[in-house]
Amino acid sequence: MITPRSRAVLLAASLLLTGCGGGAVATPGHPSGVATATTSTPAPSISLEVAPQQLPGLGPRTWAKVPPGTRQAVVVTGRGKNSPQATVVLYERTDAGWKAGASRPAHNALRGWTDHHRVGDLRSPVGVYALTDAGGRLSDPGTRLPYHHGPGFTATGTGFEGESLAGSFDYVIAINYNRKPGTSPLDWTRPLGAGRGGGIWLHVDHDGPTQGCVSIAKEHMKELLLALDPDRHPVVVMGDAGSLAR
Repeated sequence: MITPRSRAVLLAASLLLTGCGGGAVATPGHPSGVATATTSTPAPSISLEVAPQQLPGLGPRTWAKVPPGTRQAVVVTGRGKNSPQATVVLYERTDAGWKAGASRPAHNALRGWTDHHRVGDLRSPVGVYALTDAGGRLSDPGTRLPYHHGPGFTATGTGFEGESLAGSFDYVIAINYNRKPGTSPLDWTRPLGAGRGGGIWLHVDHDGPTQGCVSIAKEHMKELLLALDPDRHPVVVMGDAGSLAR
């Protein structure tokens, strides 16, 4: 029999193997691949997790929008439809399935999320969008994405909570919502029309809600820039948890 202490050891071991967002933790007492002890005291068993074949948290409608050739997906999960808080996880597709990176705290637009973004609505667009271009006020940190560097990425003023916006665009990744792929994030071409907004980026967090972008800490933006590979056809999957589950 598995003692209470063994159950605790098993749960801790399973959590260590799973990592952030890596899949469901095995239920203590129902592990797969049990190693039988040869002594009178049973040894704790460890369940080896299998990477999911579909991105966790996505419903059939959202999953259908992820291109078959995509092998990197930045999943932005909003806390609620009207919340400006979210988490960001980079998933890498391997032969065994999708492997999750660390979960990072993030901000999205002040009023949350929308399925039909409009200029000035202060909501981030829900959807699946390619990530093809990057840039920033700071020099290229070594990304494999085309990187556009210049003073046009200088941010000034204050945010919705009075926080300084300085440095927000030190690093940015353009989200291909209503923009022309293969151009600088500063390009203002709007295929859907100016009324549908644009300039939706992943950028450096300024400790407050955005107007429509998704923001994460500077060190995490740099990590993301170094990780993304155009040969792996990266996309961002973004929205509140309820919308993504549809």
